[in-house]
Amino acid sequence: MKIKNILAAALAGVMLAGLCSCGAPAEETSSNEQGKGAAKGDASKQAILVVSFGTSYNDTREATIGAVEKAIEASFPDYDVRRAFTSQTIIDKLKERDGEEIDNVTEAMERLTADGYGTVIVQPTHVMNGYEYEEMLELCRPYEENFVSVKYGKPMLTSVEDYEDVIHAVAAEIPEMTADDTAVVFVGHGTEHFANATYSALAYRFNADGYENTFVGTVEAYPDMDDIKAKLAKSGVSKIMLLPFMIVAGDHATNDICGEEEGSWYTELKKEGYEVTGVKKGLGEYKQLQDIFVKHVQDAIDGEAEEE
Repeated sequence: MKIKNILAAALAGVMLAGLCSCGAPAEETSSNEQGKGAAKGDASKQAILVVSFGTSYNDTREATIGAVEKAIEASFPDYDVRRAFTSQTIIDKLKERDGEEIDNVTEAMERLTADGYGTVIVQPTHVMNGYEYEEMLELCRPYEENFVSVKYGKPMLTSVEDYEDVIHAVAAEIPEMTADDTAVVFVGHGTEHFANATYSALAYRFNADGYENTFVGTVEAYPDMDDIKAKLAKSGVSKIMLLPFMIVAGDHATNDICGEEEGSWYTELKKEGYEVTGVKKGLGEYKQLQDIFVKHVQDAIDGEAEEE
């Protein structure tokens, strides 16, 4: 009898606890837990997020990044085009100096979520699949569950076809590439990432396509200025056209490449006896290069751009 009474009391306690819990407020969950399984946006509400490193140089920003964004906007009228920068330093500088607010990648994805977008294409304006591109993907991934569909376009130089398209794009606007007495020297940023090999691959392709006096160097990696000087010495040219191989003609283009201060590519090559012309023109200004980014957006929409 004592055992039966104990079991009956225990059962009554369990039932009472269950009844009490029915009227109790649900325990709050973390923001991450709330996001999982939350209602996704409207699939018919579509956006293209154009992600760039950024620049604090206002004129070149609109002539390059802005031009790429406008080309994408004109080609995809059913999509709203948004902007994000990956450089927080530039974002902070623009806000403090000009009062201009530009989202970083996280803020942009949060804003797209809050605005109810269901279909998102993320298109970088990066030159290669390096650290900036990898960081962009890492920042975007946690937000994928907030949308019906998120797809990623590729950087400018990704496929074998991209290299050929880039060469055609710059050759169309730089007739000096075929001059016997002139070398065209492109200078990229350079990176410790293995994607730095992109520069050497591009130089090889230039030469294979018959542009034997077109060279590609970097500010911060390989090939450096000394490497390019050695190649120029063997070329027999007397003139050099110097251009940044960067989406924007910002600080590096203005100072390290085409600047007249000591140690710049411009002054160092002049010391070698060459007639040097510095052209502060970012890759984003080239119409056919803008078209490459448009094509990469279309590839992403069509599902032809494989995700990392």
